[in-house]
Amino acid sequence: MNAPYASLAVEAEPPQPLVPTVRTATPNDDQFVEDLQALAFGPGRFARTAFRVRERFPIDKSLSLIAEVNGVPCGSVWMTPISVGGVDGYLLGPLATHPDFRKRGAGKLLAEEVSRIALERGAGSFVLLVGDRDYYCPLGWEPTQLGAIQFPGPVDPSRVLVYSPDTTMAARLAGPIKAFGAKKRS
Repeated sequence: MNAPYASLAVEAEPPQPLVPTVRTATPNDDQFVEDLQALAFGPGRFARTAFRVRERFPIDKSLSLIAEVNGVPCGSVWMTPISVGGVDGYLLGPLATHPDFRKRGAGKLLAEEVSRIALERGAGSFVLLVGDRDYYCPLGWEPTQLGAIQFPGPVDPSRVLVYSPDTTMAARLAGPIKAFGAKKRS
């Protein structure tokens, strides 16, 4: 039995989810990143302690990433090479996602991807950040020893988190933040 309209019936495909992708930032992204950081952190961003670290030690532009959804930039992350107690690593941040694209995984994807790229280089052995435990710990970050890492300004020591393939890093990382390559004096 042939239905007269059977040939017209087309199964509608469900819409594809808008999945973020990540790419290296270019100079063309500078204005997007500046605008995004202003939107995410406001004018007080320049007073944050992490900003003071980035003033002293330049970000690694090759570790600046942009998240996109269907070619539209929606998030960004920077990394700053640092040293703590003679151990080289990176300070992650700022990490920001545009409000229109939150809760789609762009921020977590940026954090995971930039950390993977940085650590695969083999020059640094940790990624440090100041952030929410509920957000970062499920991604593999661990709390450091309270007050063990000295920042050039105030931070909540319970929010200082580290990611490292070395499972002892969170317990032993200690000292002031210095320039990448600054070896500990004996």
